[in-house]
Amino acid sequence: MSERLEDIAAAMVAGGKGFLAADESTGTIKKRFDAIGVGSTADSRRDYREMLFRSADAMRKYISSVILYDETIRQKAADGTPLIDIIKANGAIPGIKVDKGAKPLAGFPGDTVTEGLDGLRERLTEYYEMGARFAKWRAVIAIDVAKSVPSAVTIGSNAHALARYAALCQEAGIVPIVEPEVLMDGAHDIDTCYEISKAALTKLYLELYAMKVRLEGTILKPNMVIAGKKAGKHSSPEEIAEKTIKLFRESVPAAVPGIAFLSGGQSDEEATANLNAINAIGPHPWKLTFSYGRALQHAPQLAWAGKSENVPAAQAAFAHRAHMNHLAALGQWQPNLEKAA
Repeated sequence: MSERLEDIAAAMVAGGKGFLAADESTGTIKKRFDAIGVGSTADSRRDYREMLFRSADAMRKYISSVILYDETIRQKAADGTPLIDIIKANGAIPGIKVDKGAKPLAGFPGDTVTEGLDGLRERLTEYYEMGARFAKWRAVIAIDVAKSVPSAVTIGSNAHALARYAALCQEAGIVPIVEPEVLMDGAHDIDTCYEISKAALTKLYLELYAMKVRLEGTILKPNMVIAGKKAGKHSSPEEIAEKTIKLFRESVPAAVPGIAFLSGGQSDEEATANLNAINAIGPHPWKLTFSYGRALQHAPQLAWAGKSENVPAAQAAFAHRAHMNHLAALGQWQPNLEKAA
C-alpha cells in the first residue's frame, strides 16, 4: 500500500493542527439545530457542514482532519462538488465514524457496550474507496459509584471491541482513532475519573497488543481527567493537566503518535484552556491536540442560525475557535486572546 498508516497518523497530529468532529448523528445534530431554531433536514445539515468545510482560512491553518457521518461523506455541496472533495482541497484528511452507538450491556444495569462490528470490513472497504483515510469508534464509559458502574466487564468488552475495530481498519488501509470516553456526567470526583480512565486505557492497550494493531498507525481520542459535572467542585486547568499527563505516562505507550482530546461537555474556552495547560507542561512523547465537536462548533452555530447572510460571521467564529485550539495544542494560548476577538 503506497500510503503508510504511520505517515497518515503523523500528518493528522502535526503542527498544532487538530480535528473537526463533524460526525454528529442525525439525532444529535437535530438537538443542536433545535437550540438555534433551525429545522434539521438533509439540506440544512449539508449547508451547515459545507459552510464549515469551505472556511478555507480555518481549515488550511488549523484543521488537519475532519470526522464525518455516513450521510455527510456521501453528500454533495450546493454546487454539486462532493463535500469530501472540498475537505481535501483545503488540505484536510477526511475520516468516518463507523460505530453504531452504545447499547445497554445485558446483565449490567448502567453499563453500555458499543456495537457495529458486523459488516465493518465491507463498510471500511467502501469508505476507503470514497476517500476516507481514518475512522473513529467511540466507547462510552459512564461512572456511577453508588451503582458500581462501570463494571470490569464493560471496560473489557469495550476495549475488545475497539481493538477488533482497529485491526479491521488497519487491514483496510485506514488509521483507527480509538476513543474510550469516560463521561463527565455524574457526581464523581477527579480522582475517580483518573482511576476509571486508567483502568480503561490499560485494558485498551492490552487488547490492541493482542490484536496485533500497530500503535504507530493509530490515534487515541480520550477524555481529560476531570471531575463529574455534578461533583460541585471545579478543578483548575493546572490540576486537570497534571492528572491527565500522569495518567498517560502510566498507560499510553510512547509508540502512539498522537492524542486528540474530546471536549466531552466542556465549554468552548474550558476545553481550550485545559488543552493549553496540558501542553504547557511538556515536552511529551506524543503530540497532544484537539478533536472537538461542540467546542469548535457552538459559536459558529449561534452565529449562523440557519441564515445564508450569516455565513461570513459564522465562518469567522469557527476560524477563531480553531485558531485558539491550535495555539492551545502548541501551549501558546492566553485568555486575553479570547477577549481581543
